[in-house]
Amino acid sequence: MRPLDHWNDVQLEQARELSWARHGKKILFYLPGMFVRDGVQGQYPALSVTGRDCAQHCAHCGGALLQSMPDVSKPGSLLEKCRALEAQGVQGILLSGGCDGRGRVPWKNFIRAIAEVKRQTGLFVSVHCGMLDAATARDLKSAGADQALIDIIGSAETYYKVYHLEDGPELLDSSLEALAQAGLPVVPHIVAGLHFGRLLGESWALEIVARHPPALLVIVACMTLPGTDMAGMTPPGAREVCGVILRARELMPDTEISLGCARPRKGAADLEELALLAGVNRMALPSQEAVAMAAGMGLEAQFRKTCCSVHLGEGTAGW
Repeated sequence: MRPLDHWNDVQLEQARELSWARHGKKILFYLPGMFVRDGVQGQYPALSVTGRDCAQHCAHCGGALLQSMPDVSKPGSLLEKCRALEAQGVQGILLSGGCDGRGRVPWKNFIRAIAEVKRQTGLFVSVHCGMLDAATARDLKSAGADQALIDIIGSAETYYKVYHLEDGPELLDSSLEALAQAGLPVVPHIVAGLHFGRLLGESWALEIVARHPPALLVIVACMTLPGTDMAGMTPPGAREVCGVILRARELMPDTEISLGCARPRKGAADLEELALLAGVNRMALPSQEAVAMAAGMGLEAQFRKTCCSVHLGEGTAGW
């Protein structure tokens, strides 16, 4: 298996042409709810069911990603917050939260609240599910969760050194099986460079996803966050992340590929340019350079103010 950063312009063109043939010569641009672009707020915020608490202490995050999420750690506050968000024009929510040291989010405490959110509002509900058992997956499906987002990691060493899980691959396999049995739609995410900035298990992660090709795969890149164990690491380069995109297209020609929002902002335009040349179908938080490049490539562009994992309503000609 060739290293993911070993590719050439011919492979780039082949991936682009294959993508356009299967999915059309177009691009969907996304503005998630936790971001503002040119004074415009996204309409798909992330909420934390554990507030700022997380017992996992992952090397890349350390709970930092929860700090900016509204705290809905009491089931009643989740329903109240969702009612208010819908009144503000929000289209849906991403439910996330900290883990218990075994990679699990305490979903059982929120099943009834999620069901009430779905009963009392028209919000689309995504859950960043973490590791889960069959019963929890069934409960989330029964409550009305619309989709599950789950990180796919292909290296046991990364699970151990980054997530502090000795049996990460086994937990992932059982979680994917639970989601499949429950019939809960899955949007897998692959974090390029999660192993302290270098590619390690991404090729195998793609092989895992390709066993049952999803409708959509989201590829993001590991970021440096102050105060974490990876604060001083060098993030993966644009060429490396593009290599993950190219291999994903090779393995899964009928799967839409999105360049997600979780990626370093420094040098973002370089990665976005390569992603467009590789034929990605969706892109969150595009730079002005990327939008202009898409127009120059003759791509039909639509703009959506949601998470890139969803496809709600009609796209617009701008934010």
